[in-house]
Order: sequence, then C-alpha cells, then structure tokens
Amino acid sequence: MNKILIDNKEIYPSKVFCIGRNYTEHIAELNNETPDEMVFFIKPNSAISNTLVFPKGNESCHYEAEISFVLEKNQIVAVSFGLDLTLREIQTKLKTKGLPWERAKAFDGAAVFSEFKAFNGDINKLSIQLFINGELKQDGNVSMMINKPSEIIKEANTFLSFEDGDIIMSGTPKGVGKFEIGDKFLGKILYEDKVLIQKEFIVS
Repeated sequence: MNKILIDNKEIYPSKVFCIGRNYTEHIAELNNETPDEMVFFIKPNSAISNTLVFPKGNESCHYEAEISFVLEKNQIVAVSFGLDLTLREIQTKLKTKGLPWERAKAFDGAAVFSEFKAFNGDINKLSIQLFINGELKQDGNVSMMINKPSEIIKEANTFLSFEDGDIIMSGTPKGVGKFEIGDKFLGKILYEDKVLIQKEFIVS
C-alpha cells in the first residue's frame, strides 16, 4: 500500500475521501450547477503519491490544489497540501452520460500530497496557495468553502466510516487548469497567513 508521512511517521490510508464543488467560484469557472447536497467521490490508496507525474497516455490533465486532512478517531489530526489530478475531458464525457468519475479521478498518482503536519489549531484560519512556474494560480481558504471540514465529516458518516489515517480532500478554489511535463509547482498551506507547509513539485 502507498503511504503518507505525518511529521516523518509513516501512515497507510485506506482511502482518500474527496468533496467536489465546494468553492462557489470554482463551480462557476467550470459552468457547473451548485449542488443541492454535498458531492463526494473516493480515490483509492493506489492513487496516493508524493511525486507529480503526468498521467501516461493522456493529452491533458488538470491540477486542483486542495487543503487536505488526515483523520484519527473521526477527528482531524494533520494537514497537508494536496493536488487532486483530473482528466477533465474524460470527466466531462462521463458526467454528460451520468456515469461515475473514477476513470478521470482515481487513476494511479491522482492524489499528490506534501508531507502532512500534525495540527490541532483553528481550521478556519487555514488557507492554500498554488504557484506554477512562479505565477499564483490558486488562492483560497476555509472561509470560502460551502461545506466546512467538520460538516464534510458529519455528512460522510451518514453512509461510511473512516479508518484512522484516511484523508479528506476538501475541494479546490478557482484557478484550475492544464499543466505540462517540466512545470514547477509550489504549494503552500498557510495558518493565520504564515506558511505552515511548503512543497515544490516538478512534473515528470
């Protein structure tokens, strides 16, 4: 199984639980409708990676930067910078046919994370930034989320259980787009506007 690191401690998540359409401006940029209820999908352990690799056999792929959390006993215990990689053209085709998104969201390497950092502060003071080749592409914070992390956990628990070490990806702010091999990503998680986590990825 693939692992993540929480302050250099190895953890093996059983799954990555993701919420879609959780930032109003991101919904608008993709011309989606605001959902009446939370939209969820799951990435398997095999999607987890600490390197950013362009998916083979595809002409394009989109990045989506997300504040990501690790759970223990159903509580948030750690935070990370995460990238939800999406094969957008495939996802669009699947959505128009009313089919599941796994081909576009759950492929190997589709959930990329920095090291996680133990966290017990005020979640509402967290924010995220993504720079690509030195240009700020995404900038968001928990206050902009339609559904806050505690609400996501509560709703998820109505139909599934979390194992210790499972990851929640809390949605992406506006600014998603395509990337290419050789691009330089710099992801940041900030707490009270001070850098808590910083991770550089070079697309291979």
